[in-house]
Amino acid sequence: MIHKIGTKEKPMVLKTPPLTSEYTMHVDQKDGNDVLVCTVGKAVLLYNINILDDLYKMLKAHGDWMELGSADEQKPAKEGTVEFWGRAENNPVGGWYGLKKGLRGRVGMYIPPLMEALELAEVTHNPKGNKMKAK
Repeated sequence: MIHKIGTKEKPMVLKTPPLTSEYTMHVDQKDGNDVLVCTVGKAVLLYNINILDDLYKMLKAHGDWMELGSADEQKPAKEGTVEFWGRAENNPVGGWYGLKKGLRGRVGMYIPPLMEALELAEVTHNPKGNKMKAK
């Protein structure tokens, strides 16, 4: 799938699932490949762009709401969550979709709102315990 995501000059502005914090997302190149660049304050996280299609396919197969379970790289992810899948050895990339060592986590925080903006998924917006499902 081709997705219209912002550029470095004009990034897409998103809000975290609880709608409490703003961040930006755009596509750039790293080592000759397209990557998602997520900027949260001064922190810059990089994600394998294939996560959009891979997560969509996984959610479609799952067929129901799935807890996001956002966690930093240094913390274990709760099993059965989007975050757990985003670092699992049996996902399509065989591990982490996050590409920047030390900042590879938080798939469950920053990817779902992007997928919602791209109309690939629905995301709940509660203070805690948010979920998503494929559209």
